[in-house]
Amino acid sequence: MLLKTRAVLPLGLRMCSTHVTTGPVIDSGRLSSDMSEFRKAFAKAKNIAIITGAGVSAESGVPTFRGKHEKWRKWHSQDLASPEAFSRNPSRVWEFYHYRRELVLDKKPSAVHLAIAECEARLKKQGRSVVVITQCQDDLHRQAGSKHVLKIHGSLLETRCMSCGQVTVNKQSPICAALKGKGAPGADVPETQIPVDKLPRCEERDCHGLLRPNVVFFGETLDSHILTKVEKEMEICDLCLVVGTSSIVYPAAMFGPRVASRGVPVAEFNMNTTPKTEYFKYHFQGPCGTTLPPALAPHESEEL
Repeated sequence: MLLKTRAVLPLGLRMCSTHVTTGPVIDSGRLSSDMSEFRKAFAKAKNIAIITGAGVSAESGVPTFRGKHEKWRKWHSQDLASPEAFSRNPSRVWEFYHYRRELVLDKKPSAVHLAIAECEARLKKQGRSVVVITQCQDDLHRQAGSKHVLKIHGSLLETRCMSCGQVTVNKQSPICAALKGKGAPGADVPETQIPVDKLPRCEERDCHGLLRPNVVFFGETLDSHILTKVEKEMEICDLCLVVGTSSIVYPAAMFGPRVASRGVPVAEFNMNTTPKTEYFKYHFQGPCGTTLPPALAPHESEEL
């Protein structure tokens, strides 16, 4: 399946940062974990934006590539997920991404994914909308049944040709013969120097260019079309949920605080507080698979 060639917007630079967005900050004494209060806001909302991060995929067993999973072999994952790394050593980067692709191809949607998808389908019948704005690069939201998904960091299951620019859905396992059995993460695993002509190649007629994962590397710009859609959703939502994200990767880290600055209630669901917790009205701490499903369950006011 061929998709539109990717376009980019300089303002959408992907980067890691602990910078705190300026703007109104919620009084920490007013931060609420009252689920019944949140449920009242949920019942009134017409347009709900749900921002998801790696913690949601972790509920399905996908490593977050932070903390104990931050290194692949002897390299930090962030050092491999860069255009410079791919240019210097495409074999190494493809081994890393082959490992990640094989991981996500084997995973199933969690209670978090299923609760979001069920909520979207249910509320659509009521003339209400749910959009998922995700930093996750797997396909678990769609597997669960979510229809309105904006993937701001791209997809592990798509490739983009370095020569002709075509983007293609690719769920082959392995993605090419030379990568079969490769990508093991152990620190003592020897590196495989796969010849560049044996790495994934474009199948468009007369192209045969080198393919790369269609993900947004650190230091690259985000898809302008996706960002335009995100902007619209940020402007119209009247309830926002920030689920399973550390809120340190930009520009996604500023989405929740930006919505909160309009006076819209924002609820954070995460294992811990984050640099952006103080901007939000609600914070529900614990595994998202435990805290989120009851938050999105049918409200007594809904006509079922």
